[in-house]
Amino acid sequence: MSFSFFKKRVVVPDLSFIGVDMHSHLLPGIDDGLKIVEDTVRFVKELHALGYKKLICTPHILSGIHDNTPETIGAALEKARKALAEAEVPVTIDAAAEYMIDDEFERILKSGSKLLTFGKNYLLVEMSYLAEPFNLKEVLFELQMRGYKLILAHPERYNFMHGNFKLYEAFRDRGILFQLNILSMSGYYGKDVKKTCEKLIDAKMIEFLGTDMHHQNHLNATKAFVATREFLDLIGDVPFMNKTLL
Repeated sequence: MSFSFFKKRVVVPDLSFIGVDMHSHLLPGIDDGLKIVEDTVRFVKELHALGYKKLICTPHILSGIHDNTPETIGAALEKARKALAEAEVPVTIDAAAEYMIDDEFERILKSGSKLLTFGKNYLLVEMSYLAEPFNLKEVLFELQMRGYKLILAHPERYNFMHGNFKLYEAFRDRGILFQLNILSMSGYYGKDVKKTCEKLIDAKMIEFLGTDMHHQNHLNATKAFVATREFLDLIGDVPFMNKTLL
């Protein structure tokens, strides 16, 4: 019997030790995530069954593609909360945003517009997978000067960083926290992403786990992966900070 059999064998999934998903796209109709509120209710029920008690939805704010604002996100959140209350789903749902660091974000920052945070003033940011934004260091410095605690979304997925682990260390030296996608550990996004996941976990450089849930394929793959011994072996005894957000 092969070793891979034991890694893949099914266990009863229980994500209550995580408790809070702080990266998802479950609010209806405002980005590339779920489109209708009925799906929001269905997905939240499924995630609750896996052990989540609270979901912090983080719609994209990406200029020209997902031009969300605190107002559009707030309206979608209230719609979702109403539907979940009517369905009597016992999960707390909240919202912040996933901000793309680009030219437009720098303009938003300079305008003094309100930024959507969660927990202890955490701000979730992302960047291009292909190359470091030219204004990255300046933007990160300005955000930190304003008191935001920065979380870099899915650091394992930035292709330009895969060949140089010192780039990850540079983020850490700046006090930036890392959020890993659960599916990245499964190989869902490719072998290089999975390998980088394992390196980051081994180096104790991950503070948060997120589903980054967008659609049915994500839900199906997440449910399948968290029911394997491989998932439990990979996360080991990492003291994730998700539960501090309850």
